Amino acid sequence: MTRGMRWMAALAVLMAGAVCLAQSPGAEVYKQRCLNCHGIDGMANSGIGKLMRVKPINDGEVKRISEAAMIEMTRNGVGKMQAYKGDLTDAQIKESVEYFRLFIK
Repeated sequence: MTRGMRWMAALAVLMAGAVCLAQSPGAEVYKQRCLNCHGIDGMANSGIGKLMRVKPINDGEVKRISEAAMIEMTRNGVGKMQAYKGDLTDAQIKESVEYFRLFIK
């Protein structure tokens, strides 16, 4: 395989991954409800995220939180984070948490 073909194949894989990430069921909910504080990539580097001292997704403490615990935190709120119970369905909460966890590296 030539160098150009390898580059094109790598680009195609990256683009397919980006499309899958963008089409994740929780992506839209995350964009509408979570992005302002948690940031586009979970790094909490937005103005509101910094002001509220939201921990980024790569923080060790955040990485150790189980998916189930994150779902409960999203459902019931924690600290300054509002509760989404009654505002989002259980499925939307679960899908948005699953999407957020994709940012863990």
